[in-house]
Amino acid sequence: PSLTTSWGMGAVYFTELVKERSGGKINIKVYPGSQLTVGAQTNAFMLVRNGTIDFAVQSSINYSPQIIELNLFALPFFIANQPDKYAALDAVKAGKSGEMVVKAVEDKGVKFLAWGENGFRELTNSKKEIRTPQDLEGMKIRVVGSPIFLDAFRAIGANPVTMNWSDTMAAIQQGVVDGQENPISTFYPVKMHEYHKFVTEWHYVVDPTMYVVNPAVWKSFSAEDQKMIQEAAVEAGKYMIALARISLDDGTAHKYLESIGKLPEITEWHKTLADVGMKVTILTPEETKAFAEKTAPVVKEWRSKIGEEIVVAAEADMAAVAK
Repeated sequence: PSLTTSWGMGAVYFTELVKERSGGKINIKVYPGSQLTVGAQTNAFMLVRNGTIDFAVQSSINYSPQIIELNLFALPFFIANQPDKYAALDAVKAGKSGEMVVKAVEDKGVKFLAWGENGFRELTNSKKEIRTPQDLEGMKIRVVGSPIFLDAFRAIGANPVTMNWSDTMAAIQQGVVDGQENPISTFYPVKMHEYHKFVTEWHYVVDPTMYVVNPAVWKSFSAEDQKMIQEAAVEAGKYMIALARISLDDGTAHKYLESIGKLPEITEWHKTLADVGMKVTILTPEETKAFAEKTAPVVKEWRSKIGEEIVVAAEADMAAVAK
């Protein structure tokens, strides 16, 4: 993603905090737009593990081929169907299931620093308003190259096409695909509205990001610097999460960004999308249920792949905050 997305801004803020708090001693350079993973988006984890990349702010989706537990966040409508999807997501990250996910990440060979957020993934397309699974039938939808996404869209009746993000805009401009799914804060900055006029808010999966570091690089820092870097990651992650949620939550994100003096240029997403000519369709609970029913077999199949223990733990974590 570009530096104008919540993801990019959260990465830059992390490097700024580290540079400032280390007195200019530690400088981390940001490479936006998947520059370091071109053509290998779903191999991003290996590039950090083997030391090709030192630090990364990466999507749970892009690491999921190597760490299957991260597909927890990609279970269709698993978190979205909770009474408060943001409270549910926060409960998972802070709870037992979140601990299990972090352990899985670190067991595979990278050091986890903090959670960030790309956001709940919404659907855009150039053809028509989407309200039912039938509306999606046969449509070519670009998805990231992760099997659970292919399974979900096939279950709905669409024709998913896997593609690296670096290739996606060209495919959309050329009409190779009809639609794509991404958080609003990712698709608006790349001017998706110039090609897609329809947005369906269905929140079907969420895309947390993770601040991680290569273990050898991590060990090269003093204990004092490690503490500072971890704190900077947590702070930058909190900023990124608020950017991803502004105007889409209960107002908490706006208040937080205002309190730290970092309100972004755009503070009302629905108005912004409407102003550039996009029709935003917000599904009712009944409409969302129709999609959830179509993808229920995918959830059932992937529960066992991810691990029943971790899914049950996530259900308990979410139940604890359900209102």
